[in-house]
Amino acid sequence: MNKKILIVDDEASIVTLLKFNVEQAGFETDVAYDGIEAINKVEQNAYDLIVLDLMLPEMDGMEVCKELRSNKIDTPILMLTAKGDEFDKILGLELGADDYLTKPFSPKEVVARIKAILRRTTKEKNPNQSFIRISSLTIFPERYEAEMNNETLTFTRKEFELLYYLANHKGKVLSRDQLLSAVWNYDFVGDTRIVDVHVSHLREKIEPDTKHPIYIKTIRGLGYKMEEPM
Repeated sequence: MNKKILIVDDEASIVTLLKFNVEQAGFETDVAYDGIEAINKVEQNAYDLIVLDLMLPEMDGMEVCKELRSNKIDTPILMLTAKGDEFDKILGLELGADDYLTKPFSPKEVVARIKAILRRTTKEKNPNQSFIRISSLTIFPERYEAEMNNETLTFTRKEFELLYYLANHKGKVLSRDQLLSAVWNYDFVGDTRIVDVHVSHLREKIEPDTKHPIYIKTIRGLGYKMEEPM
């Protein structure tokens, strides 16, 4: 069964271009032209990925992303925008987008990003380990959940993926660039603040004292390391 992609953009010419190229790559497509229509379609249909423009009528892409994630809809999102500043990029990823592409773009690059996201998310849903336990923290990859002292913790998709990657490489120092490549699957040249922001969010949820972390340690000048608390 072909994977189905929802394309959300208010510019008919872009929708037509993306629809043609995505279908040529072997995917099924559906389209929406504003944020409200996009949310309604996602709630009523099953999609494997959403290509979501930032600047939309009725409800912009940021709000659509936020709404979907707050409703526990974890369909992967590739966000498109004409803006290229760091603030938009980081905010979009923080709200739960899986990748980010700035206009103008090549349709072939969009298709390549779609395939990369689907490969990654499919692999993550079929991990080799049923759980990872580090002291009082237990991580369940299949459920995208973790527990601390038997209390369920909630994460955004990227927070969980970062936590899982760190835990799966416990004891190993990982640079910010390594984490960007592994978790976001994209080379943000010199833009590593997104990693720091997500580590901060994780510490707020798993560390007994965020000022003195015992799980996710900062290795000055190198990156981060997940450790077994003493």
